[in-house]
Amino acid sequence: MHALVGTIGVLLIVTVLWDVFETIVLPRRVTRRVRLTRLFYRTIWQPWSAAARTIHQGKRRETFLSIFGPLSLLVLLTLWATTLVFGFAFIHWAINSRLGTPGDGSGFLLDFYFSGTTFFTLGLGDIAPVGALARTVTVIEASVGFGLLALVIGYLPVLYQSFSRREVNISMLDARAGTPPTACELLRRHQEADSMSSIDQLLRDWESWAADLLESHLSYPVLCYFRSQHDNQSWLAALSTVLDACSLVMVGIDGMPKWQAQLTFKMARHTIVDIAQIFNAAPGKDDGRLTSEGLAELRAALANSGTALRNEPGDDATLAELRAMYEPYTEVMSRYLMMPLPGWMPKARAADNWQTSAFENTSPAREQPFKKCIAGAATTDARVHRAAASSDPRD
Repeated sequence: MHALVGTIGVLLIVTVLWDVFETIVLPRRVTRRVRLTRLFYRTIWQPWSAAARTIHQGKRRETFLSIFGPLSLLVLLTLWATTLVFGFAFIHWAINSRLGTPGDGSGFLLDFYFSGTTFFTLGLGDIAPVGALARTVTVIEASVGFGLLALVIGYLPVLYQSFSRREVNISMLDARAGTPPTACELLRRHQEADSMSSIDQLLRDWESWAADLLESHLSYPVLCYFRSQHDNQSWLAALSTVLDACSLVMVGIDGMPKWQAQLTFKMARHTIVDIAQIFNAAPGKDDGRLTSEGLAELRAALANSGTALRNEPGDDATLAELRAMYEPYTEVMSRYLMMPLPGWMPKARAADNWQTSAFENTSPAREQPFKKCIAGAATTDARVHRAAASSDPRD
């Protein structure tokens, strides 16, 4: 019996320490399906998401979902520590560690108490190990507890730095592509501002963002559960919008080169596919996110803004092929993480996040001065740009 309990204790310690190594230290995706962390998140995410689906009010549901990421991280750290304490307590009980106590207490509860005070390096001094083997196990446990604490102290700042880097570009996309962001609005606003040439640099920045997203979220998958500051924004919606915009540019837009769009598309598609593999989320079928009527509406909206999307024979099929490369993955991740995907067209009467405030209680009528101001500024900038381009440098 003692040998079996001791073996269980050793297995618990080895399992937790290896899981901590893979989760915090190892900078790559772990393909093995049987993992303590993976089982933990699968077990608690299902009831959490099921409870969220019962909340019908959108903001309350998002608030409830936003708690999951940080809270699950704290629970996971507690699970690791508790399991290690139990593991060392099993070893102490199995080897019949002689513990010097003020009284005559003995048994597993005393071993568990001693293991807890040793793991967290409390050093109360009310219990002391007696014997070489008990002292050796005590030193090992204190070292493990101190090492885990050091890893956690270094782990949390790295995690939140990755989260902050992710959110910067998402917040900047608000003014460029609307809220929620859409590919149509992204192209329309740049066209109205006579700034289509800047889209190439924008896509280059988003290529770097997608690469950073891939590296950080493969190393720390818990970041996928961390939601953005605003309810109508998410890393998945931003990634989907960038893929949509790249697809349109790759089909063909007058005056826009395709090379950077192809590079960004490849990087962004690589990111969403690998992240979906973390959760074993098999891609589903196209649910009609862009129908033939929607595509015709999209072409008309772009044409009205002065952006001509190529409409040669085979272009619709090309766009469908590009969408089939990433939309099944974004859709399955959207259902799993409960992060809504934006459409291809902006919502009617939608205000950007920068236009709204809880103090001002901005209404659609009050948004018009904002829109007129921005439109006027864009027109002025375009005139200045054309005047500068047509002027003679010798004047």
